[in-house]
Amino acid sequence: MKFRVVRDEFAEAVAWVARSLPSRPPVPVLGCVVLTTTEQGLQVAGFDYEVSATEMISAEIFESGKVLVSGKLLADITRALPNKPVDVNIDGARVAIACGSSKFSLPTMPVEDYPDLPDVPEQTGVVPGSLFAEAVSQVAVAAGRDDTLPMLTGVRVEIDGERIVLAATDRFRLAVRELAWAPRDAATTGAALVPAKTLSDAAKSAGSDHAGSVELAFGSGQAIGAEGILGITAGAKKTTTRLLDAEFPKFRQLFPASHSSVATVESAALIEAIKRVSLVAERGAQIRMDFDGESVMLTAGGDEAGKAEETLDVQFYGEPILIAFNPTYLLDGLAAIGSSTVQFGFTNPEPDGSGERRAAIRPAVLRPAGEDEPVADESGAFVAPQSEFSYLLMPVRLPG
Repeated sequence: MKFRVVRDEFAEAVAWVARSLPSRPPVPVLGCVVLTTTEQGLQVAGFDYEVSATEMISAEIFESGKVLVSGKLLADITRALPNKPVDVNIDGARVAIACGSSKFSLPTMPVEDYPDLPDVPEQTGVVPGSLFAEAVSQVAVAAGRDDTLPMLTGVRVEIDGERIVLAATDRFRLAVRELAWAPRDAATTGAALVPAKTLSDAAKSAGSDHAGSVELAFGSGQAIGAEGILGITAGAKKTTTRLLDAEFPKFRQLFPASHSSVATVESAALIEAIKRVSLVAERGAQIRMDFDGESVMLTAGGDEAGKAEETLDVQFYGEPILIAFNPTYLLDGLAAIGSSTVQFGFTNPEPDGSGERRAAIRPAVLRPAGEDEPVADESGAFVAPQSEFSYLLMPVRLPG
């Protein structure tokens, strides 16, 4: 094998593929990238039996062939090369890399020991790359990271014709995003559970590259996910991942149809206030939010560790409410919403007869705030508005 390639394209492709490789591969070959020359150019690929990443780049091919080398080492080398054409050729059991005055000789591994790249299922539909990146980033933040609970480490993807619903939860918060796309078959329905990390990495790449459209391949018709693999194609980049064989929680029933209290707050001011007040909150401690009339008081800490409080203006409807949140989870939700104002929907605790106001123990729902005021039903409760994105957050129980 012998080829010449542009340094920047080569380095970017190798780095992108190497990011998908395991940091501690069970066998050495799974930490490698395979370089294959074809009629279309140079294919850079990696596969660890769970996730595959493939990118095709243009190259001047002198001799066809295939070679297997360490992915991390090749990524480090190509990133450090000078900005000149890169010549690569096989020299016995080693691969020679020359770029300007820089020369490297790397050991190769037996290509026959490398697993075959998986076949991509039939294309299911197409979604704009920027929209895909935005939607996945909004929900992936709520996915769990505990591998002992695999059903919580994925993003649930539900397809119903021209609409897709993405959902993720770690039991403490739940993020749901609905978006439109262009299915290959308008009658396509089905659902699959995709590893959140792989989906997030693929979406970030699609969004940063401004690839235009992203093709999602779960299969066609009613056979969504039947092959157990999802293919994601954005421009010259192609990713496949095995789907999670686990049952995702029934999440729709967790969202209340109405709220006893509703508050609208300026997002930027709230985010900065939370960051300031939580400086005195010990790790894992909560930040308290006391909504009363036209303001909310944020407090954290205590006498020993230090105490902080800050008051912000809000548009508030309903009975006053006291609620506490994990500040990190709250900031994640506000960042995911990404709008200038955010609406909180609360469910007040039932009175216990003591006459004292109790802290809320039911989840709050965060949404981008609309221009209309909340609408009350016959009972006086405020109807939960329709929203493309919702972030349900469990409160922290306060003592007493």
